[in-house]
Amino acid sequence: MKNSSPRRLPRLLATAAGAVGAIAALLVGSPPPASAAVACSGYSSSTTTCVSSPITVGGTSYAADWYLPNGTATGLMLVEHGFSRSCKHLRGTSKAIAQKGLMVVCLNEDMTAGNPGLATIIGNALADRAVVPPNGKPLPTAYIVGGHSAGGHFAALVGQRLAQRGYAGLKGAVLFDPVAADGFTAALLAVSAGGSRPVLSIAARPSVINLFNNSFGALTSLGADFVGIQLVWSKISLGTPSGGSCHIDSEGENTDFIGVAGALCSPNATQTARLRDFASTWAKDLATGTRTASHYCTDADVVATCGSVVRDLVDRSLPLAAPIR
Repeated sequence: MKNSSPRRLPRLLATAAGAVGAIAALLVGSPPPASAAVACSGYSSSTTTCVSSPITVGGTSYAADWYLPNGTATGLMLVEHGFSRSCKHLRGTSKAIAQKGLMVVCLNEDMTAGNPGLATIIGNALADRAVVPPNGKPLPTAYIVGGHSAGGHFAALVGQRLAQRGYAGLKGAVLFDPVAADGFTAALLAVSAGGSRPVLSIAARPSVINLFNNSFGALTSLGADFVGIQLVWSKISLGTPSGGSCHIDSEGENTDFIGVAGALCSPNATQTARLRDFASTWAKDLATGTRTASHYCTDADVVATCGSVVRDLVDRSLPLAAPIR
């Protein structure tokens, strides 16, 4: 296996997360209310429709954007935005997943520390089948939870609540460079259910804004053979990977100045395309019970067991990617 030592760096760097938490907090500042801007503005697709329609639970309405396939959806995927961001920043990623036949929903709500209170409310509403999609579309029975950064923590908490309620249609999680807060490990363990439900992540290079991949400890504690991939680095200086992937690759062309300033990097079109390919393929597999072998490894420690798409990224010198392990 080529360049094995750099691939161990993310887990080593993750141990530094506690020391840089205060720095990251200064970077992003106080959490403003999530933007009320309509994610569906300017949306166009021949196979899906974007609709802004709130989710109402117990008389309280929560702003939400929906991506609806023209036909019958194979599943519902929560695709939640990050801290101080909004659903409009994940428009392209949501579209890519919806075009694989899934219904996608994103809540325009505060995601500070994963917003555990709201996660419980939404988890209960989904378990009770009390969420009503717009345009008369039926609510799918298969659920996948997913999200970016702090939204990834929110998604894990929603999944945990579904698992606690015994909802049989929970199929797993697909996360985009999640940033863990208190309770993240327990939430992922509940979603995974001993490996019976896949939990998969697409990570960026280690940085202050993702607390140096502080989600990796929870992901590797699941004991699964494959929990995702860290996208490529463009160079290694003094043994430390840099360049290449960015924390906001999931936002891609939908990001803005605040996103770039907070992440201290700009999305790369190639990395964004890779992220959306993995995310949409994994989501479709979870919803339909299939497995696109090219996008997984049987054993993350053995490159020879990886499918062609993963292997094309990890079995090279530079740029370098790695399965999360």
